[in-house]
Order: sequence, then structure tokens, then C-alpha cells
Amino acid sequence: MDFTIRAVRPEEYEAVGELTAGTYLDDGLLKYGAQDSYLDVLRDTARRARESEVLVAEDADGRLLGGVTFATGDTPWADIAVAGEAEFRMLAVSREARGRGVGEALVRACIERARALPGCERLVLSTDAKMVSAHRIYDRLGFVRTPHRDWEPIPDHSLRTYALEF
Repeated sequence: MDFTIRAVRPEEYEAVGELTAGTYLDDGLLKYGAQDSYLDVLRDTARRARESEVLVAEDADGRLLGGVTFATGDTPWADIAVAGEAEFRMLAVSREARGRGVGEALVRACIERARALPGCERLVLSTDAKMVSAHRIYDRLGFVRTPHRDWEPIPDHSLRTYALEF
């Protein structure tokens, strides 16, 4: 692995927010494109870091390659996680870093954090049907589909859910 996973630093908040928002835009994951109000949420890394945990992947030259938000079920950043669960959201990898294992390393870091939490029984996530390469990572790491938890954050925008039991 030619990169490391660590907590985001305050001076990186803006860059991580732009990387995350840019990834969602480039991958067509926002229903309203550049006008989508969710872009503001994706860009607000400072708030995410205050209220949850934001992890980043950084290469040896200090370039940010990707990021992810990790939250427990008792925080505002848990979309679907309940007590006894953890969740990760906003997994984003820069286009230049794709295919290097960055996304999988970020997911593995979330798995490690969730397993270390006392009383945490599972790690959950929501994903768009378009995110096929991410689905392959989840399958490879042992996550299973939980269709009974699928949901729509906004009308006509369905998200699939997965869980990894501990």
C-alpha cells in the first residue's frame, strides 16, 4: 500500500469537502447535479469532523486520495445506524487514485473502528445502485445486502443498504 489512512486535519477540511463533492458530481450521484443542496453537506467536512469521524487516505507526497465519514448510531451522521451499530458514509476516492485499493482501505479502517467499539454489533452503509465498484468491495469484505433497510433520502432516489455483522 503506497498510502496511509488517518484522521483528517483541520487544514484539510476544504480539500476533503471538495474531493467528496466533486466525486459525487463526477459520478452522477446527485439527483439535481450541481444545483443539489446535498453538495453543501458533502463540502462541510469541519462539521462532519466535529460530530463524527472523518478519515482520509494520503499518499507519500501528502496528496489526499480519498475520504470517508464514520459515525456511531447515536450521532447526527448516522442515516440508518441505530444503537449497537456504526455506519460509514460519503466514501469518496479521487479519480486519479482509483484502482489502487484506496476505497477498500478506507472501508477496512471503518471496519476496524466499528469492531473496536464496545457493544457494536454491525457496520452498516447506504449506497447508490450506480456505485458498482463500491458494491464489489462490500461483497469482498463480507457485507450482505439488507433490502429491508433500503430507503429514499429524497423522493425517487433509492439507496441500497448493506451490513457487516461482528
